[in-house]
Amino acid sequence: MDRVRGAFIDIIEWTDDSRDTIVWRFPRYENEIKMGAKLIVRESQVAVFVNQGRIADVFAPGMHELQTGNLPILSTLQGWKYGFHSPFKAEVYFVTTRQFTDLKWGTQNPVTVRDPEFGMVRLRAFGGYAARVSDPARLITELAGTDPQFRTEEVEEYLRQLIVGRLGTLLASSGIPMLDLAARQAELGDRLAKGLTDELAASHGISIPKFIIENISLPPEVEQAIDARSRMGILGNVDNYARLQAADAIRDAANNPGGAGEGMGLGLGMAVGQQMAQAFTPQQNQQQAPAAPAPGGAAVPPPLPGQQQYQWYVAVDGQQQGPYDHATFTGHIGSGAIRPGMLAWREGMGAWQPVENVPELAQHFRATPPPLPPQA
Repeated sequence: MDRVRGAFIDIIEWTDDSRDTIVWRFPRYENEIKMGAKLIVRESQVAVFVNQGRIADVFAPGMHELQTGNLPILSTLQGWKYGFHSPFKAEVYFVTTRQFTDLKWGTQNPVTVRDPEFGMVRLRAFGGYAARVSDPARLITELAGTDPQFRTEEVEEYLRQLIVGRLGTLLASSGIPMLDLAARQAELGDRLAKGLTDELAASHGISIPKFIIENISLPPEVEQAIDARSRMGILGNVDNYARLQAADAIRDAANNPGGAGEGMGLGLGMAVGQQMAQAFTPQQNQQQAPAAPAPGGAAVPPPLPGQQQYQWYVAVDGQQQGPYDHATFTGHIGSGAIRPGMLAWREGMGAWQPVENVPELAQHFRATPPPLPPQA
């Protein structure tokens, strides 16, 4: 009798000890299910009976006693029209209906979108989402099949590809500027969750209750351009931004010992000095403008005739620097940036000459007395 009893199944249940199993098939093997057996379906589960490859009955959570009265479809398939209570064979699949919240997605390749401000931009994004079974019978028919243990990893890649395809269409048609995407990530996630649910529920019996866009990143060159524009916005002036770039270059050159770094630092230093001199002194071209009347009606006299303004050039480590106006050039001589032995040139000179040999510049170099003669 024990052997006979062992051929019948009295209790059908599944205690899920994993976190990624979607469908689990009850291991019936050659045993028959006893009419009147207990079926225990826990919360977040659904039991699906399959007879000869066809889905028969679906049981919701609770304890069910299997009789011909609560197996209407299976009873019809087995031919129990008159309440015959013999054991029967059927496959029982338990389907998990809880949310799977540890699913990740990301774009392996950038998605190209058209932005109204930056033009064509390539975007990358990643995040997570939750999925759940909304139609167990359709899921078994379309995806799980006869798999005895259908896991999330078997459908995750398919969902990721579907998400990336939907994401590109959503970003391209949303009309949201790129700089506003971060502020509207939650809105985009809700729209994408609804679109995916509408498509997957009807075809595969899966819904996406929650979709999270964790980050939308830009190419490095676009991020650098945005950083540059931010710095310009903070400075508020293009000239100040140019001075800041020159100051950064001087700092980098100072950290790079050697002739090239020193020469670059000298050239940039003179450029910054020229900009500062132009910012705090009257422009040279104003001397050529017509004299404006001073307050009270007195006229401002024009420059004296015969004073010609030259544009000077200097050779630093074999590199030409300039042009500089006369005041700026002589200022660099006074500061020591331009030293004796460096070559200078201006319009009208036949060739480059040492700065100390140019008549207009010689007065700015102090004469060094010769050594004293030997004492008798």
